[in-house]
Amino acid sequence: MGSHLVNNERNSIMGSTDINEQTKAVLKKYHLRVTEQRQIIISYLASHHNHPSVEMIREGLIKKNVKLGPATIYNTLNTFVDHGIVIELKNGDGSTHYDYFENHHYHAICTHCGKIADINFPEFNRIEHELETKAAEQAGYLMTGNHFEVYGICPACQAKLRIKAK
Repeated sequence: MGSHLVNNERNSIMGSTDINEQTKAVLKKYHLRVTEQRQIIISYLASHHNHPSVEMIREGLIKKNVKLGPATIYNTLNTFVDHGIVIELKNGDGSTHYDYFENHHYHAICTHCGKIADINFPEFNRIEHELETKAAEQAGYLMTGNHFEVYGICPACQAKLRIKAK
């Protein structure tokens, strides 16, 4: 990123000093070097729950006068995926989207338009642990993670399909 951001530009991206400290804490927790680019990208993901693609992130940052190239964003996201901070999601059209996975949840993906929705379920952590335990017992694997998705047709597509059916 050619030039450093001045504090007011950084705060417009990262929201506040609290977000700045939170992103540093997350990076340190995963033993990653704290860089401005990493902080900006993780902050963006934490504050945008729209499961953005690399291009969506880049466009969102440009609107805040932050210029990061697609390669920097992609490489940073890959690092986050490798460390389990972010997960990759493939939607219905095959494009790759990213989700900051601080609070474990699962996803519903529309098979018609590709929309991805977060699904929070109070019992998810217990069920997730139970599934991993059963998989470890049956397959003998040392479990390092999982990803759970359900597929269907979102309400907007259901409405469109009803209109076409008439």
